[in-house]
Amino acid sequence: MKVIICGAGQVGWQIARHLSGERNEVTVVDVNADLVRRATETLDVKGVVGFASYPDVLEKAGARDADMIIAATHSDEVNMVTCQVAHSVFDITRKIARLRGQSYMDPAYTDLFRRDHLPIDVVISPEREVAEAALQRLAAPATFDTESFMGGRAQLLGIALAEDCPVLNTSLRQLDELFFTLRAIVVGVRRKGRLFAPEPGDQLYAGDQIYVFANSEDLGRTLEIFGKKTKKQERVVIIGAGNVGLGVARALEARSDRVRTKVIEMDRARAEYAADRLERTIVLHGDGMDMDLLLEASIDRADAVLAVTDDDKTNMLVAVRAKSAGCPMAICLINDPSLVPLLGPLDIDAYINPRATTVSSILRHIRHGRVRAIYSIGDAEAEMIEAQVLGTSPMAGKLIRDIEFPEGVLVGAVMKGEKVMKPTGDLRMEEGDVIAMFAMTKDVPELERLLQVSIDFF
Repeated sequence: MKVIICGAGQVGWQIARHLSGERNEVTVVDVNADLVRRATETLDVKGVVGFASYPDVLEKAGARDADMIIAATHSDEVNMVTCQVAHSVFDITRKIARLRGQSYMDPAYTDLFRRDHLPIDVVISPEREVAEAALQRLAAPATFDTESFMGGRAQLLGIALAEDCPVLNTSLRQLDELFFTLRAIVVGVRRKGRLFAPEPGDQLYAGDQIYVFANSEDLGRTLEIFGKKTKKQERVVIIGAGNVGLGVARALEARSDRVRTKVIEMDRARAEYAADRLERTIVLHGDGMDMDLLLEASIDRADAVLAVTDDDKTNMLVAVRAKSAGCPMAICLINDPSLVPLLGPLDIDAYINPRATTVSSILRHIRHGRVRAIYSIGDAEAEMIEAQVLGTSPMAGKLIRDIEFPEGVLVGAVMKGEKVMKPTGDLRMEEGDVIAMFAMTKDVPELERLLQVSIDFF
């Protein structure tokens, strides 16, 4: 497949990394020559320097015979015009645009994005994706990461193992034997900064960060086994009233189980804007780093603090102050993945990476239709992939134990019809089954060979 990616920033680079690694012909376009050079020197891609919305630039990028264009520059308007030019001049079949402006997301204007108006097939809103990720973190306070799969019937849980975890120094094989009715599988382990797919004989240790794929009906029991308690979030303090913070506050107001929410915003105009658009939420104007203001927001009685300003370091410091004041849970928005290793020593419970969230969202829309969901883990180190088994797939008709999965791939669950099942060795894969797999990034191309979805993506 021939793909043009407009924008060579963090999101564009990661998308190019994924697609070029899967033997697609990728061209990256950006007005910044240094970003284009970084992409061409580190990835197997072509590069064009210039404005993505200019027809002559897209012509140089090979738009005449491109299958897809992904507009992910920093400008909403450039992304929209790029898709219009790609459609009107070059008749590119598939067009995806990243749009930040929330006005474009208003349901009153959804007819705007139609083939005869502004031809964008898929609109990705990073702020909405991040707000949804924040809500998922709040819904699972004992985890540092979480994502839904199989229509909400299964969850990927990121769990940090503490010293009091009851199953430390226990092999995964023993865990499976002890809790044989538990529909949960440890699919990934991060130890001393390194993420890997564990073997049955591997043991779990304090300090490990594990990824568990679990049936949604078994979430409470799964968390309990790994030493975590579930607690309903009734009081939440949000630092930052930007699009993400405002989106989370609105969603919390709409919930049937009432959550008492307070928002702190440094910019007075933005604080007034948020206050006008929220009904039950209290909005405070001031610095979220100010301990007196945090106490005025009752941070010492809050169940969680969500720091979602546009500055990573501010988010981290606010989280530390909130924890020192007695808040039991702190969630941070972190754009720079190099800061993530600091979260543990700082006692910050969970983080949201906007880049990984946006990349996962885009990947869901550009993979083959049989791939139903993708979630990028860590700094694009691994993926959780949900896919439907084709009749032509090498795994169709085989027992799981007989399928030659790559070394870095583990099956989390299999769904037959509406039933989510634990992936035992004697479970037979049939055409139409849905399978969820953890895969290290280097093993994704081989996994797609098993799924037979690497030839055509849409």
